[in-house]
Amino acid sequence: MQANNTQRGLIVWIISLVAVGSGIMTLKGGGTVLFGDDAARVAAGNYVPLLLWFNFLSGFVYIAAGIGLWLQRRWAIWLSIGLLAAIAIAFAAFGMHISSGGVFEQRTVIAMSARLLIWTVIAALAARTFRRI
Repeated sequence: MQANNTQRGLIVWIISLVAVGSGIMTLKGGGTVLFGDDAARVAAGNYVPLLLWFNFLSGFVYIAAGIGLWLQRRWAIWLSIGLLAAIAIAFAAFGMHISSGGVFEQRTVIAMSARLLIWTVIAALAARTFRRI
């Protein structure tokens, strides 16, 4: 029984830190482009403003989810699942932007893929781990 509690605690610790860490990185990266100088926007290249705002604002929600996961609140599971769904929808809209000939940066495709993967893992682990709490 003790091993299960230790393992559960480790999983909660890891997914919480990943959620908060990715939220901080998302806020820093998006905030630099949104609120920085012209050099920051030029360095960002062909960004999609709506997707940039979505990602920036979702950074706050990543942090809230991470805190909720750390505190082992059940609502954090649903918030993680909601984030996963929102990211998937935003990624699909981004795909439509690309397929209609819109300009984009390849690093945005990579970043959105990473976000989708990270939140899939977080939501799945949270649901599995918290089910036993």
